[in-house]
Amino acid sequence: MNDTQAVTLNALALYGLALLLAAAFAAQLVLHELPCPLCLLQRILFALLAIGPILNIRFGPRPSHYAMFLLTAVLGATVSSRQVLLHILPGDAGYGSALLGYHYYTWALIAFIAAIVLLAAMLLFDGQFNHRAAPGASPGKFAQGAVWLVVVLTALNVLSTLLECGFGACADNPVVYELLKRAA
Repeated sequence: MNDTQAVTLNALALYGLALLLAAAFAAQLVLHELPCPLCLLQRILFALLAIGPILNIRFGPRPSHYAMFLLTAVLGATVSSRQVLLHILPGDAGYGSALLGYHYYTWALIAFIAAIVLLAAMLLFDGQFNHRAAPGASPGKFAQGAVWLVVVLTALNVLSTLLECGFGACADNPVVYELLKRAA
């Protein structure tokens, strides 16, 4: 695998992360379900998961970039597992709506585990670390689009979190946007 192929795969990973962030954001806006604090933490971890691929796109593939990706994915799987375990008892309805029978935090756990597996597959290609693109080479519009899409979705999620929680701690079971309530 050369640099160009590695950058393309990292861009695809970013598009996948953008899809996850957009789906969570859409559920919040369309279904009017405000995310709980653990859900917000999982969104932050999905956004942080993008740092490794962004660095690979900008500076070329490096093991340290993949390590950041891996550590974030493991932390995300841990947080998601915590929330799954909070709602594992029989009769517990869970938090929020279910999608295809699973709640969003369960899907988040599946996504973080999938990220770990996909990252392991990416690391099987040692050749990506041997070749260096020419200095100043542009990663291409496909990869740049992925980076900017994740950046914009992350900024929108940060803004919605600020509206939801204000400048204090988020409610355990949020039902209203705190900053909008205060402004009214």
